[in-house]
Amino acid sequence: MRLRRAQPGEAPAPARSTRSRMIIAALAGAASVFSFAPFGWWPLQLLCLAVLFYQVLRASSVKASALVGWAFGFGWCLAGVHWLYVALNRFGELAAPPAAISIALLAVFMGGYSALAMGAGAWLRKRFAMPLPAANLLLLPALWAVGEWARGWVFTGFSWASAGYAHNVSPLSGFAPVLGVYGISWLVALSAGALLLLMHRTRAAALALIAVVWGAGFGLQYVQWTHAEGKPLSVRLVQGNIALKAKFDPNHMQSTLRQYQQAVMAAPADLIATPETAVPLFPHQLPAGYLDSFGQFARRSGSSIVLGIPLMDSPSQYSNSVIGLAPTLGPKPYRYDKHHLVPFGEFIPPGFRWFTNLMQIPLGDQTRGAVLQPAFRVKDQRVLPNICYENLFGEEIAEQLAEDAQPATVLLNVSELAWYGESLAIPQHLQISQMRTLETGRPMLSATNSGATVMIDHQGIVKASLPYYQPGVLNTTVQGMGGTTPYILLQNRLILALAALAVIAACLWSKSLQVRAKNR
Repeated sequence: MRLRRAQPGEAPAPARSTRSRMIIAALAGAASVFSFAPFGWWPLQLLCLAVLFYQVLRASSVKASALVGWAFGFGWCLAGVHWLYVALNRFGELAAPPAAISIALLAVFMGGYSALAMGAGAWLRKRFAMPLPAANLLLLPALWAVGEWARGWVFTGFSWASAGYAHNVSPLSGFAPVLGVYGISWLVALSAGALLLLMHRTRAAALALIAVVWGAGFGLQYVQWTHAEGKPLSVRLVQGNIALKAKFDPNHMQSTLRQYQQAVMAAPADLIATPETAVPLFPHQLPAGYLDSFGQFARRSGSSIVLGIPLMDSPSQYSNSVIGLAPTLGPKPYRYDKHHLVPFGEFIPPGFRWFTNLMQIPLGDQTRGAVLQPAFRVKDQRVLPNICYENLFGEEIAEQLAEDAQPATVLLNVSELAWYGESLAIPQHLQISQMRTLETGRPMLSATNSGATVMIDHQGIVKASLPYYQPGVLNTTVQGMGGTTPYILLQNRLILALAALAVIAACLWSKSLQVRAKNR
């Protein structure tokens, strides 16, 4: 089996060391942070991935390709989630050196996903003597998407800063209801591979492919997958902007409780929502009659209230939860318990208790809620909560909508993002929320302590918002949406099937060329 000769227009591999390629890849990965909110320079992401593929395809060996992929993933993660340092150091009271080392180690680990993807791509290209178009358009984009997907579920997953999130406002957003965020990641990588082929004799085909993909995305933006259901709700979303240390300080606890009580009861609405752990005490620790006062207001005003509060089922079992208080008396309040917990912040991975003991994070070893939980009925609408970090896992939200006989019409995220200070975390989290609305065709309300407190419509557009880092109440309305999208029905199965087909097609393409060459 002979390896192909360099194609016309394809430059020979430059004499560049693996270390140099790794540095270039790490810088490209770090630069990708500017493609996400709040910067929004999404075209830059195509260039960053094109740089990655260029360096991988010209690396000297499979090992070198894997190292280049790792460097890119390391830079991508370190720049994208550096704000985790704030939670560890400022609020977790972990000393600066171990806090910085912890973030670096996270980036080292996360780089492993792109290392495996690019290493596998280099191995397959060598094994099948794959031509450049097959590698750029089929193999590497598919493996990149699979790596993104794996990062979103292995060891409970950490899919923050997945490539697709940068494109909630680009033409590729039209694919979100069909392929989800990982499908958009695949199309971004496919476009990056096509850009590289502009230096190849297949440049006309590459331009045509880019035009088809982006034109299709633009057209899909006008497809209405869901429809209005029921009457709109009047909504009040409370943003307390309470300093995190004061929130859990016994000397300020009464002030925190009083602030949220007054904000909720200031005026009626169909739905009133508070942030995650707005009430930072277990019910049995609250002043007598405190929770009852919310129920009385709900019945008196005709309001439904969603209150963020930790709940305890036994001395060793407690959960990060919300309760729903309806205007009509029921056997017990609505309850939603957070299912997807944050490692080290909300649950302790086996063998890492020593690390969490170094930090001072309250409520740090919680019980998981059920994967599927019912929505909260509010007049004509069904409101499905999710709590902070759960917003990253679109397939879990889609699964709840697919499995429920009466699926939710409105999504509600309650969050406490003050853990990350005045950083990129808030605009990035908002961008993630926008992607969830695009995938599901449902609006999302977001009630947070410090921002972003917003109403996002079913097309991913922020229709109402409060300024960050200021106390306030957002008064708005929301129209619930019914129906389904392809992503709700299939979740990530469709993009995984397409990625597998792309890899198979690349290998068959290469085999076909080899057979044809032998028969000449």
